[in-house]
Amino acid sequence: MSALSAQLPNDLAVMLPEIILAVSAMLLLIVGVFRTDRAMGVVSALAVLAMVVAGYVMLSAGSGSASAFGGSFVADNFTRFAKVLILLGTIATLAMAPDFFKAAKIDKFEFPVLMLLSTVGMMLMVSANSFIALYMGLELQSLSLYVLASFHRDSVRSTEAGLKYFVLGALASGMMLYGISFIYGFTGTTQFTGVAAAIHSGGVGIGLIVGIVFLIVGLAFKITAVPFHMWAPDVYEGAPTPIAAFFMMSPKVAAMVLFVRTMLIAFPGAVDEWRQIIVVISVLSMALGAFAAIGQKNIKRMMAYSSIGHMGYALLGLAAGTTAGMQGVLIYLMFYLITNAGVFVCILLMKRDGQQVEAISDLAGLSHKRPVLAFSLGVMMFSLAGIPPLAGFFAKWYVFLAAIQAHLYGLAIIGVLASVVGAYYYLHVVKVMYFDSPVPTIEGRLGARMNIVLAASVVFTLGFVAGAAPLVAAATTAAQALLP
Repeated sequence: MSALSAQLPNDLAVMLPEIILAVSAMLLLIVGVFRTDRAMGVVSALAVLAMVVAGYVMLSAGSGSASAFGGSFVADNFTRFAKVLILLGTIATLAMAPDFFKAAKIDKFEFPVLMLLSTVGMMLMVSANSFIALYMGLELQSLSLYVLASFHRDSVRSTEAGLKYFVLGALASGMMLYGISFIYGFTGTTQFTGVAAAIHSGGVGIGLIVGIVFLIVGLAFKITAVPFHMWAPDVYEGAPTPIAAFFMMSPKVAAMVLFVRTMLIAFPGAVDEWRQIIVVISVLSMALGAFAAIGQKNIKRMMAYSSIGHMGYALLGLAAGTTAGMQGVLIYLMFYLITNAGVFVCILLMKRDGQQVEAISDLAGLSHKRPVLAFSLGVMMFSLAGIPPLAGFFAKWYVFLAAIQAHLYGLAIIGVLASVVGAYYYLHVVKVMYFDSPVPTIEGRLGARMNIVLAASVVFTLGFVAGAAPLVAAATTAAQALLP
């Protein structure tokens, strides 16, 4: 692979993983058209293979830093770490989806193709080093997600979810583009490094601040941060469950990494201005995620509010603006993605009489009939609540520690308090499974692929305390690539 990269022009060699995925998506469209029976299963398997190859090519390129297209695209340890998480999230979703769609009598090969195209957009996003590249990657990802949200076109809920996401997403993209135009107008460049240099030499004017505000609005929408979260609960509840799982994993990771990269590379000289906005968004997200989820009866809506809260915790690291903060963000995103993959496997197994059920009360007494499933979901609920010594505790530890080291004591205290409040609804799920009177048992069964995803999630959650060293070291190396 390295020999092949050496023969390509430098720009294409740097983007080889993304090119592999884009070309694979085009080829899989052809495979899907000519494969008339069980096309979705075959195309899904080939899509996973393409992502494994792209990941291998990316990691085999070494640990150095490279750029393409005049510095608009960057490949370094920070982007590689994020891309590995993105690929893992997409692969996990493709492992969950076939059984769900088979039960729903949906065999559409376009699903894995759209997943691949969305992944290409996310990988372009995290490597973007200019606002033009940022917007192109963001729109490639978003256009695929709009279609995925309404993928079950015979379902009114799915169609409604796709329409809501499209309308609000288009509004957020327009606001972001408006902010980018302000930034370009007052700095004369769209390159992140050029904007940073312009701020260093000319200072931060009111016009530039307006541009930054609109840019943050667009990015905050993508990570479902408050007050730009209004679409998430409805879309996650209405979208098919594997697609809701995907929305909560890879796109969130990509958007948060893009958020971090944009703020720290393009606006290091305006940190005092944008930090105030990030602190407010973080506080509101943690608070809403903690309180709004308490009254939810639908487990997918509960997880939607949970994700809002978790993005608030991740923003603590961005508000710190330090290498320790970036390390905390990456560790938090790793925990968040892997844990949510396991949770959604459990949600996919919530079936009764052949129909998907989503009420938390449907889990009542699960420990009596399905003890392994109840244990697995219980472990991940405890981890999301931040109970030691599980992975979630250490993820929160790193972001809280970064906030304290940056003298953001109030923000850290609010985060701890929000975490305590939020623990209630996670522990409520455990209480329902272990202490409520049993209802007719959940009938969903684990396939081999789903079993692997759930087992990996549980092992990661339980074993993080023992095997954290290499993962933390990788996150540290990645953070240092962004902030030397």
